[in-house]
Amino acid sequence: MADYIEGKRPVIEAFRARVPLKAVYLGDFVKRDALVNDIMRKAKREGVRIDMVPRSFLDDRSERGSHQGVLAETKPYPYVGIGEIIAAADEYAAAHDGRALVVMLDHITDTGNFGAVVRSAEAVGATGLVIPNKRSVRVEASTYKTSAGAIAAMPVAQVSNLVQSIERLKKAGFWVAAATEHTDEVIWKTNLKGKIALVMGNEQEGVSRLVLEHCDLFAKLPLEGTIASLNVAQAATACMYEWLRQNTAV
Repeated sequence: MADYIEGKRPVIEAFRARVPLKAVYLGDFVKRDALVNDIMRKAKREGVRIDMVPRSFLDDRSERGSHQGVLAETKPYPYVGIGEIIAAADEYAAAHDGRALVVMLDHITDTGNFGAVVRSAEAVGATGLVIPNKRSVRVEASTYKTSAGAIAAMPVAQVSNLVQSIERLKKAGFWVAAATEHTDEVIWKTNLKGKIALVMGNEQEGVSRLVLEHCDLFAKLPLEGTIASLNVAQAATACMYEWLRQNTAV
């Protein structure tokens, strides 16, 4: 299914965010103004083709009816296989004293949280993310913005079964750690050294029971205030940096 960005300014922002674009569609009724000229310059510079199309073409593909005579079609995100992420982790571990991090997201649905997790994962040196192919976010145009462009450098595997992926990671030498409130173990006391697959649960239910049953380690973040929990992006960032701290402390 094609992913479209609609509207003059959003298309310009897509170019600035380095969203991979397949084509820009301009309505044959659109008047050339400064924004349209800017879009055409950017498309030419990036080698993105421009097609002149009738209004009906844009209307049929517009989800919000706000295309302003301009649509950009994004290129499909190049998902990788879990094997590629394991191979990248092994290569990273060989160059970084045996440490590697893979982040697994158990049916995360909020696109903003997803982008923020990707940004933090890239910042700490994670070698990939694993997401389910159903009932989960996917990489789309907005991810480039919410991740501040980090998605362009972050491999993502979209899998049919998280449990099977966990077992593959275990066979590859990973310890699988679930961030969950259903434990007494605080993350500061959890051994996260070496090759770790960090599992984060969704916004409502956390890590699912079936996935928890296949994890090796369980940890929670301490909460000293009155707020009952952090959102998944905040929690994931704290957990990832604890992994980094433990593996780089001298």
